Amino acid sequence: MSPNPLPVFSEIARFAPPGDSPAGTVPALEGLGAVRQNGLQRAAQMGFPTTRLEEWRYTSLAPLARLPFQLHATSAALLPSRDEIARFFLGGDQARRLVFVDGVYASALSTPGSAQAGLQLGSLSQASVRLADHLDRCVGAHENAMGALNTAFFKDGALIRLARGTQVEEPIHLLFITTRAEPGLVNHVRNLILAEPLSRACVFESYASLADGQYVTNALTELSIGAGAHLEHGRLQDESLEAFHFGAVHARQDRDSRYASHSISLGARIARHDLRTLFGEPGGYALFNGLYLVQGDQVTDHHTVVDHAQPHCESHEFYHGILDGRGKGVFNGKIFVREDAQKTDAKQTNRNLLLSSDAAVDTKPQLEIFADDVKCTHGATVGQLDEDSLFYLQARGIGREDARRMLVHAFANAAIQRVAKEALRPGLNRLVLAKLGAAKGDYE
Repeated sequence: MSPNPLPVFSEIARFAPPGDSPAGTVPALEGLGAVRQNGLQRAAQMGFPTTRLEEWRYTSLAPLARLPFQLHATSAALLPSRDEIARFFLGGDQARRLVFVDGVYASALSTPGSAQAGLQLGSLSQASVRLADHLDRCVGAHENAMGALNTAFFKDGALIRLARGTQVEEPIHLLFITTRAEPGLVNHVRNLILAEPLSRACVFESYASLADGQYVTNALTELSIGAGAHLEHGRLQDESLEAFHFGAVHARQDRDSRYASHSISLGARIARHDLRTLFGEPGGYALFNGLYLVQGDQVTDHHTVVDHAQPHCESHEFYHGILDGRGKGVFNGKIFVREDAQKTDAKQTNRNLLLSSDAAVDTKPQLEIFADDVKCTHGATVGQLDEDSLFYLQARGIGREDARRMLVHAFANAAIQRVAKEALRPGLNRLVLAKLGAAKGDYE
């Protein structure tokens, strides 16, 4: 039975969305009162997501519906030390890093690097632009209820703006740390990345926790990728195994732009990821790369959409899942090829490795094609470790457990190697290996 949505939204309705800031104090937040109220109204109209909705058919949020709804305070109570969070750093010392603690920018822990002409890097609440002029441009009608709540209640996040032709060589790491984990405590994060024509950068978000509990992270990122721009963007989700995580990325690509999307999901009791790109002009390219590790009673759900609305665009999608224990994975990948999108080249693959007889995955690759001059393929596989490969390694003196770990790591490493920015790979590999070390499996 799906949870009754009314108690959840009656709880939410008790909180009025924050309106405009006093004139002249925080210019970025001026003019958001109407935007926030509209977000709350849209959330109420759409209702709490239940399994009665096709888009949520395989993921029940009943455990979340039973929790009280609370909002984080407007400021972090106590900052952790740099040593406490160093294990979450990606990109090494060369990375430009913004740290947010309980959703609030922590300048004392951040290392944004030296000023660079054409690069604006900071928090939304301290931005020098009016957010009302930029928010919701990439989301539109594709927003779900969690995204609408984000619009209503977000209080901070990152703003990255790349002026025309700006090239940023260092990886930009956005680190979101949760220190408070009371049941039902919700942290709404909003990120805005504006890559103007011919710019280039790599941005990686990561979400982690210093406390275990049934808190909720609700993060939404909008990407505007200008003509000829190259943007690599990733998300690493490694939250408490009791937490709930909702992450959405909405991108719009202009002519001849290049976009790489990476989603690596390791933690949370229930994690839902919605990733979408729209080819708004011809000649664009998109890579969608994903890896999810599911253990215990975890549920990880990926919904991806590549909207080929223009001709001469290309997209490649690769998602790998490793499932153990009683874990459950969901992959729903959609490729839309609209009527005028001739010369489209789109490929989609979802591969799943089951390490336990109780693990399960629901995979649903989809193609909707309304043009006739296209090249499109899609497919999905679900299976166990290959016995021939295990035998081959054992025949060369490698023990069965070591051989098994090698094969599982190789399966995961294929996704990590698709991250073009090499400085990010060691940190990603370390965190993935730590999770794989806990995956025992029962297939022999």
